[in-house]
Amino acid sequence: MTKKLAAVATTLALATVMTFALAVPNAHAAAGKKVDCAKVMEELNAGKKQKEVAKDLDTTVYQVRKCKKAAAGAAKEAPAPAAPAASPAPAGAK
Repeated sequence: MTKKLAAVATTLALATVMTFALAVPNAHAAAGKKVDCAKVMEELNAGKKQKEVAKDLDTTVYQVRKCKKAAAGAAKEAPAPAAPAASPAPAGAK
């Protein structure tokens, strides 16, 4: 009786683990795929949420965050536009 109970408990535990393994999406679904960060930023700037962008572009939220962080870093490194030079004073002004 104890062996039979142990076998049933083991089978149920294995079935439970397999159910959760199949139900949880693969965290590495985008492994090996290049993410088009320009497209990601275009979608984010259009007002979509990170989760929506990840789903639409078949990638992960982590990859979307990486693109967003890279874009923010690139914006900081870009030189600020030069201020317009002061125009010379009119000829008759003192």
